[in-house]
Amino acid sequence: MPEGDTVYRTAANLHTALAGHRLTGCDIRVPRFAAVDLTGERVDSVVSRGKHLLIRIGTCTIHSHLKMEGTWHLYAPGGRWRRPAHQARIVLRTAERIAVGFSLGQLNVVGTDEEDDIVGHLGPDLLGDDWDPGRASAAVASDPALPIAVALLDQRNLAGIGNVYANEVCFVSGIHPASPVSAVGGVSDIVTLARRMLRANAGRVQRCTTGDLRRGHEVWVYGRVGQPCRRCGTPISEGELAIDALTSRVTYWCSRCQPAP
Repeated sequence: MPEGDTVYRTAANLHTALAGHRLTGCDIRVPRFAAVDLTGERVDSVVSRGKHLLIRIGTCTIHSHLKMEGTWHLYAPGGRWRRPAHQARIVLRTAERIAVGFSLGQLNVVGTDEEDDIVGHLGPDLLGDDWDPGRASAAVASDPALPIAVALLDQRNLAGIGNVYANEVCFVSGIHPASPVSAVGGVSDIVTLARRMLRANAGRVQRCTTGDLRRGHEVWVYGRVGQPCRRCGTPISEGELAIDALTSRVTYWCSRCQPAP
């Protein structure tokens, strides 16, 4: 599942492959931007902002969000694609590399000076240069009645946490994901832990929150409903938390290690 660490690593790989090179081809397969052709322009940089990816080319920025299924691949010219061509929403070519964005949840092109219209609402980026733990902690604590997992998932509070990390941070902190923020002591400690988890995974493909990279041992609770808690053996529980009137997130917890509020 793409979260801030995945997007950070993707941006770093794309930056290494594309930055400083001129595009020899630009095929955007989204009707609204299909006429945009940046062929001949030089790629200036590729950066992440929370779960958003920004490719800056001259005065334009190509913005993408992976959502649940999206991914960017890099290929050598003539290389065989690992996903079907009909899933490609954008193809950027240089003399040496081809970058393909597959099944992207969002894709648009804006002026670089308009990036704030897309990402300006985001809180401090857990993996970014703008990281501000005080500001992030204050934002998470600003709605005392909100469940802690929902507060962590709100990208306006801090950018980069998805459902995997929200559940894993709650477990390691010994907090039920539905606990109201007001009942949680040490919000700043939780925010610091979240950043430490993302930073630990920013450079590796296999996400791990337990410190055990063996297959099947990587996470504490996420996706492990019914399996024994790695600490006490209690079966992991599963539930849902409402984000808003239309959206909810699945939560996982150990009823012994994380008592219900």
